Amino acid sequence: MGTCHVVIETEPQSGVRNMAVDEALLEAALEREECTVRWYRWRTATVSVGYFQDGRAAAAIPELAALPVVRRLTGGGAILHHHEWTYSCAVPAEHPLAQTPLRIYELVHGQIIAALDEAGIHSAALRGAAVSGQQEAFLCFARGDPRDVVLKGNKIVGSAQRRRRGAVLQHGSLLLHRSEYAGQFPGVLDLAAGAALDDGFIVGLAESIGSLFGTPAIARAHDRLVEDRVTRLEPRYQTLDWGRRVSNGDYGD
Repeated sequence: MGTCHVVIETEPQSGVRNMAVDEALLEAALEREECTVRWYRWRTATVSVGYFQDGRAAAAIPELAALPVVRRLTGGGAILHHHEWTYSCAVPAEHPLAQTPLRIYELVHGQIIAALDEAGIHSAALRGAAVSGQQEAFLCFARGDPRDVVLKGNKIVGSAQRRRRGAVLQHGSLLLHRSEYAGQFPGVLDLAAGAALDDGFIVGLAESIGSLFGTPAIARAHDRLVEDRVTRLEPRYQTLDWGRRVSNGDYGD
């Protein structure tokens, strides 16, 4: 299956850059048949809204109204990114797993469950069944998908995908602690008293996910071509006026 580049960004970034990098990696998967797994964080609490959502709806929720909002390339519900690690994987169309993209959810979430178990957090599991009546909730962590990772009945990992000409971008959030802006959603370390997840946990998990797609090769940073694409894409992520269906019936992407 070749090499899978694994990038762990220890310096938190803005929502605009984070989303632009993920799209740049999807473009690299398409144009260079390059597979990448990325782990990253957020400089400040930020709401990312799904591709089809009304981004301005966050302003109607008092706890979220003052936070920056960025649109995602992927669908699904909005996510409050705060006390978490976020991952993405960009998979070329030629990769065998791109032929069965829903399988990527199960495999990546399975590696997260296994890593948590090795860290002493033993009861994380796939939800296994959808939760009725929650699929239209604004926030992703209020929704219940069969592929969610749950711990003690609480969702701790939610993921979404975008497919473009056969290539797949999947990204998702591993919630570590509840946020003061969404206290109804506890994180792993709120639910597993005394547990700790250090940087070594993320490195090992990143490599294990990378091994799903090829031979993992740790990289310190993205290459120049990806960074050039990020520079080109960032202006779009500075606005919410794309992605969702607009008044003339077209999509803004």
